[in-house]
Order: sequence, then C-alpha cells, then structure tokens
Amino acid sequence: MMSTIARLLLGFVFLGSGVAFFFTTPPPLEGAMADFFKGMAATGYFFYLLKGTEIAFGFLLMLGMFVPLALVVLAPVILNIFLVHAFMAPEGLALAVVIGALEIYLAFFSKYSGPIKQLFRS
Repeated sequence: MMSTIARLLLGFVFLGSGVAFFFTTPPPLEGAMADFFKGMAATGYFFYLLKGTEIAFGFLLMLGMFVPLALVVLAPVILNIFLVHAFMAPEGLALAVVIGALEIYLAFFSKYSGPIKQLFRS
C-alpha cells in the first residue's frame, strides 16, 4: 500500500510538471536561475526532451508499468532538481527533498527494489 501511494505521488509530480510546461508560462526568474534556464532553453530541444521524459515516465509510474525503469530514468532528473534547488533556489528545496525521498524509498525499500538493486551487484 505504501509503495502504491509513493509511486502515485511521484508519478503525479512528474506528469503534472511535464504537462504544465506545455500549458503555462513559467514565472520570471532572476540571477543564476535565469542564466541556468536561458542556457537550457538556448539548445532549442532540451526542455522538450526533459518534459517529454517527465510526462512519459510519470505516466508509467501512475500506471504502475515498468516502474524500475521509470525510477532509473528519473533518478538523474531528481538529482538535478535537488542540486539546482540546493545551490541556486533554496525556496524549492522542500519539494526536491520530498521527491528525492520518494525515489529512494521506491528504488531501495519497496517492492520495486529488486531489479534496481541488481544494478549494484558485481
């Protein structure tokens, strides 16, 4: 039951974030965050790739399909979210910690942990 709730919460965060990108205008940013986002936007493709990934794998988490794969693919995204907020925008750090905790719980302490733990065996 706890695994299901954690999976649905994490899936909802990523599905919602990905979909919101295509339907809302982001708030204006200042300083280092503005520079960081301008750099990513300058590629012309990065945000579409990132948000498409968030939608696809958030949807898989919501459906309970390919959960270990979704957790592995989303891990670097979650790490980057955490680091960006830790170093440039600490006001968003609480959400980053929550999604990081959900990821760690699902990947290492839930019923989905078996395939992921196999990645760390020699």
